[in-house]
Amino acid sequence: MKIAQIDLDKEQISYLKLEEKDVKKFIGGSGLGAKLLYEYTNHQTDPLSPENVLIFMTGPFTGTKMFSSDRFEVITKSPLTGIYAESDCGGKWGEEFKKCGLDGMIIQGKSENPVRLVIKDDQITIEDASDLWGKDTFEVDELLKEKVDVNARSVCIGIAGERLVKIASIMNEGEVGRAAGRAGVGAVMGSKNLKAITVSGNKEVEIAHEKELNEFIKEVTPHMVKVSEKLRAHGTSRDVELYEEIGDLPIKNWYEGNWKEGAKKISGPAMTKNILTGRYYCGKCVIGCGREVEIKDGPYKGQKGAGPEYEAIGMFGSNCLIDDLSVIFKAQEVCNRYGLDSISAGSLMSFCIEAYERDLINTEDTGGLEMTWGNGDAIIKMLKKVAYREDIGKLLGEGIVKASEEIGGNSSEFAMHVKGLDVPAHDPRAKVSLALGYATSPRGACHVAGFTHNLEYASSLPDLGYPETLDRFETKGKAKMVADMQDLMSLFDSLHLCKFTLFAGMSVEPLLKCLNLITGWHITKEEFLKTGERIFNLKRLYDIREGISRKDDTLPARLLTHPRGGGSGDNLPHLNEMLRDYYRVRGWDELGIPTKEKIKELDLEEYQRLD
Repeated sequence: MKIAQIDLDKEQISYLKLEEKDVKKFIGGSGLGAKLLYEYTNHQTDPLSPENVLIFMTGPFTGTKMFSSDRFEVITKSPLTGIYAESDCGGKWGEEFKKCGLDGMIIQGKSENPVRLVIKDDQITIEDASDLWGKDTFEVDELLKEKVDVNARSVCIGIAGERLVKIASIMNEGEVGRAAGRAGVGAVMGSKNLKAITVSGNKEVEIAHEKELNEFIKEVTPHMVKVSEKLRAHGTSRDVELYEEIGDLPIKNWYEGNWKEGAKKISGPAMTKNILTGRYYCGKCVIGCGREVEIKDGPYKGQKGAGPEYEAIGMFGSNCLIDDLSVIFKAQEVCNRYGLDSISAGSLMSFCIEAYERDLINTEDTGGLEMTWGNGDAIIKMLKKVAYREDIGKLLGEGIVKASEEIGGNSSEFAMHVKGLDVPAHDPRAKVSLALGYATSPRGACHVAGFTHNLEYASSLPDLGYPETLDRFETKGKAKMVADMQDLMSLFDSLHLCKFTLFAGMSVEPLLKCLNLITGWHITKEEFLKTGERIFNLKRLYDIREGISRKDDTLPARLLTHPRGGGSGDNLPHLNEMLRDYYRVRGWDELGIPTKEKIKELDLEEYQRLD
């Protein structure tokens, strides 16, 4: 395994080679990324200082013929939350990076002036990027194809990352808009005066048993294609109407329970019927959930680009009471162009609207914008203010916790976050495992750290011990299920594989088989699952070093105390009961800290220090 170390301050490039025992222990992706972040930072590291590191990692599946495996992970200390941050990204950059002969890179220091990295096969150069500074991500992607290679792939930050907006993302694939979006990773890249990283490689990825791997892929491909038909047809927003029906869709800043007609207008089928022009496939993907659209009428008529994903539809659509797909498209387009996390940005918009509605802010704060429910034009303009740090956008760009503290009043009651990270568009009152998953995710509120919600209404995982779909309102048994799924998702993020493949059959045993075929290892199922547990616990130990404990494993009061009606009725998640059981399942003490026995069992003794 080869990892580049790039010091932007000293303009030095070196390489870190890990021993196989360390690689086996953490695999790759977010697993090795967490190990490196723990070792390269400490609890005194300022996330926006040169001392913080920005880590890009692939996994052993990246660059092979495995389904949807051309992914990468960005790992750093979050400027938004102050704790562990990781953000997973698709597209086609990951494979090209791996073909340069690298498995990952650690970026340290800060350049005096704007720079970009160019990685071509064995060569890494640090080049001036003054001409790119101030340009949006779409422009940068096109310019770098002209400067470097039309076939090269780039990741970059937009205006928000340059201005250290704490919900800034790292983008790739230009107008198609694939994002490493969450927890402010783009702000860390901006703090280093690093505008972009372009990769172009021709090296072959070594596979121990390539013939057997190819035979396996050929065997399971027809099933993968068949079971993903609905996702391919209507994208990630295929079930918006179902989510509204069962109470999972956020409505009016998570307050209301019904929005049937609105949900129908912004659903995946509505997008397919009215504005879809094509489908986007990440590298090695056979699903094609990405949308390519063209707006047919209204103020954005003729505009083309990436169709809104489910999270954008939930956060900008139903949660802000916007029932116009063209407006939601534009909101996501602004986020992609300027480099903003669409989940946090949408959350901030609904928070801002409710603060305006409750007379905690006014038009003097908003630069004249009337932030009212359903006002799409005001939302588009406010997103730009966030990116450019103008008017109240400057405060909103600090994140929802800081904004709530400054705005005051009762705004903390409707600031929807966990550990500073905004809640994504799935409601734990509809699927109670989400409550526990949000409360214990290493980066804050995150639905994909456990990816449990499908097991509560549609799916099963027999080889993980869940042969039937679980009752979505039942508390009993959810602690173990959440822990099991968090460990499995840690493996997905380390291998590196799109999580949508899980429900097309890529569960524990197929994953393990492919890992052993690619690496030549002989890991058992027990060892494999233990590795996922080790990775998740290491991330928890990182957060504990930053001061996280039981006090932080909670949810916004609105999600715990306000029955929203609709499809979730009067149901409220019994978080404390689930946390009690979860800590016991995990081998953590009553403060949510892994016990010495658990740390020893997972071979993590060296990660207990508090420096």
